[in-house]
Amino acid sequence: MMLEMFLVCLTAGLAAGIGTGFAGLSAATVIAPMLIAFLGYPWYESVGIGLASDVLASALAAWIYKKHGNIDLKNGSFMLASVLAMTVAGSYFSQYMPDLEMGYFSIFASFLMGLRFIIRPVTGRTSFFTKSTGKRKTVIAVICGICIGFYCGFMGLGGGMMMLFILTFVLGYDLKTAVGTSVFVMTFTALTGAASHFYFGDITGMTPALFLCTLFTLLGSVATSALSNRMKPENTNRATGVVLVILGIAMIFEKIGA
Repeated sequence: MMLEMFLVCLTAGLAAGIGTGFAGLSAATVIAPMLIAFLGYPWYESVGIGLASDVLASALAAWIYKKHGNIDLKNGSFMLASVLAMTVAGSYFSQYMPDLEMGYFSIFASFLMGLRFIIRPVTGRTSFFTKSTGKRKTVIAVICGICIGFYCGFMGLGGGMMMLFILTFVLGYDLKTAVGTSVFVMTFTALTGAASHFYFGDITGMTPALFLCTLFTLLGSVATSALSNRMKPENTNRATGVVLVILGIAMIFEKIGA
């Protein structure tokens, strides 16, 4: 059992780190469904472990992106404030959702997200508000942050994919700056969400999984963040997509077999 837990945490953590470093994806998107599918952990606590794994990985990824000048701290800070305001509220309400249904949703969502990255990579080349600057851009970031915050807390995700969509498609950021800004915000949303999940939930007996997932996510994120700043956006997206699809198929078969 310990060996199985180690292998699941190793795979989940490295895959989550790849997603975080390459595409600003929340570690909980990968870790939570894998803990549910292969170890039978409850959905709410699995999400808490995934969010906790996000914190250090996102923080170091943000630092690496900042070193390369690929981060917008100003608008990112405004979005952060609005996201945090709603994350705890969403986390509180999500504890009442059924484990089984939310577990299946997490698994299929991970698989579909992988397909999306492969078929249509995010490049940040088009936007509704490319010409928006100053106050207008800040207002848009705050409004979007409120929606993302509740979603992060309720669904137990760091919100990386939603922030990536907002920053590229709505605000017109290039992909690398969008990912850098996204992981900066996600550092704090994941910390808040994890604290809320651990407060409202019970991770008794799951501490080893928490430690291992955090460690392997950190290693994967640091390695891929450094690579991402030197690779084409399409390639980083597709690499993330392939990992998510493979893991998604494995998780679906595991649940069917169970």
